[in-house]
Amino acid sequence: MIPNDCLRRLRYILDFEDSKMIAVFAEADQKVSRSELSNWLKKDDDPDYQECSDVMFATFLNGLINVIRGKKDGPQAEPEQRLTNNIIFRKLKIAFDLQAEDILAILALVDFRLSKHELSAFFRKADNRHYKECKDQVLRNFLNGLQIEYRGDSKIET
Repeated sequence: MIPNDCLRRLRYILDFEDSKMIAVFAEADQKVSRSELSNWLKKDDDPDYQECSDVMFATFLNGLINVIRGKKDGPQAEPEQRLTNNIIFRKLKIAFDLQAEDILAILALVDFRLSKHELSAFFRKADNRHYKECKDQVLRNFLNGLQIEYRGDSKIET
């Protein structure tokens, strides 16, 4: 999925204002201006729209983990240069402190079914023979389920 779409959806799911979004980036030692954030959150047909890089979105996800779960001792985790849906999914799993059963229940909220084995394949290392690429559809359904779980509404925000 496109980082900008995920950023918009997570902002809506968590009901974060600009100041909270900026604070999440700051938790991962990244300074972001309100105008940068605003341009990342705009729809892609807006003339002021700017693409959020993989590094910046990975930084946001690292900051989200720090905000929700607490910062670990030691140096801050380095953001990935290239994000995949698998990495995004894993970081969201960590941030929200979800077990496999929790994720399957969230996916069930949007009538999306996976087995525990299929789910675990998304979280394996890419060189593992049981690794499976997480498609946009799976991540999109997970975000939709998170929205229902956290906001209680089934109207999908895009």
